[in-house]
Amino acid sequence: MKFSGGIAPSWVVIQGVGTVLIAFFLVVAEDCDPWIWAGYAVSAAAWLVFVATIGRRPRIAVPALIASTVTAAALAGPAAGMTATIITLLTIGRFAGLTVASGRLIGVVVAADLVLVCGGCLLWDRTAWDVGGATAAVAVSALCGLSRRQTDFRVVQTEQLLEQTRRAHAEHARAAALDERTRIAREIHDVLAHSLGALGVQLELAEALLAERDDREAALTTIRRARRLAVDGLGEAREAVAALRQDLPSLPEAVTRLVEVHRRDRGPVELDLCGEVAVPTVAAVALTAVAREALTNAAKHAPGTPVAVELRAGDQGVRLQVANDLPDGPARGTGFGLTGMRERLELAGGTLNAGPDGGDRWLVTAEVRR
Repeated sequence: MKFSGGIAPSWVVIQGVGTVLIAFFLVVAEDCDPWIWAGYAVSAAAWLVFVATIGRRPRIAVPALIASTVTAAALAGPAAGMTATIITLLTIGRFAGLTVASGRLIGVVVAADLVLVCGGCLLWDRTAWDVGGATAAVAVSALCGLSRRQTDFRVVQTEQLLEQTRRAHAEHARAAALDERTRIAREIHDVLAHSLGALGVQLELAEALLAERDDREAALTTIRRARRLAVDGLGEAREAVAALRQDLPSLPEAVTRLVEVHRRDRGPVELDLCGEVAVPTVAAVALTAVAREALTNAAKHAPGTPVAVELRAGDQGVRLQVANDLPDGPARGTGFGLTGMRERLELAGGTLNAGPDGGDRWLVTAEVRR
């Protein structure tokens, strides 16, 4: 509902009814004085100007309605019958209901009408009943208009609030979608970079085996391992894309798959799942990435040694632990490692700790609180 460029449909009906009533009471008016009829003509013409312009040009409509109601109020005393009073009631009630007029202006015009009606009736020696009745009727009409004005304002405010809420929801949904896409892009980037990096290492190794040792069997084994890495990387990338279709496997399923691949290709691993694991998608992807990186590092720095994976859910959140034997020599950096895992957990609102457990084991612990 817009009051600056249009009016409510109910006001259109009221103005139509008001026009009919004004015309009717002018027809049945008992006045004979020409100057009274001149006043009626001014008031009626100003009302028609108001009706014609309120929807498009409120700056013209408001002064026109003021002229209509003040002229009619000035005629309430000298005019015979109730025609002037009825026109005053109709016009002041409509003016008090205007949302395009300020409250101060409405108060001034209402006060002017009350003074003109009451003063005119007293000046023209009307009965006390006429004075009191006309004055009270003008006041009641103004109050009714003000009440409707407040209702219209509340309707406008409610619609504006609803529109702001809709816009806020739309912006929130858009931001969430952009955040989700950014997360998926990061996941695909990290998966492909990790897989392609490992693939490059294997291909370099195969090249060295062929060029320096002419060991075709070892080179063939290395190429097969590289092929498997490529297949695994493609599968991981597909899982990242699946998040956009809402068919990403659950965290226990994703960790179980990683454990099975590690057990098949790299070495023994034990998996312990405890509790009902239910976390948001972003946290599930982050914890899956941590498990993948931790298992890869275990196979790289302590190949063939047992690995223990524990995924435990509790009241406070979800904890993932990956433990493996410490390497015999100094570990070589991968370019991703702890920094990449920690960044993932921070984006998901989690924490990461990695280091020796005080004995001969390397422990990676990732936690996401609920």
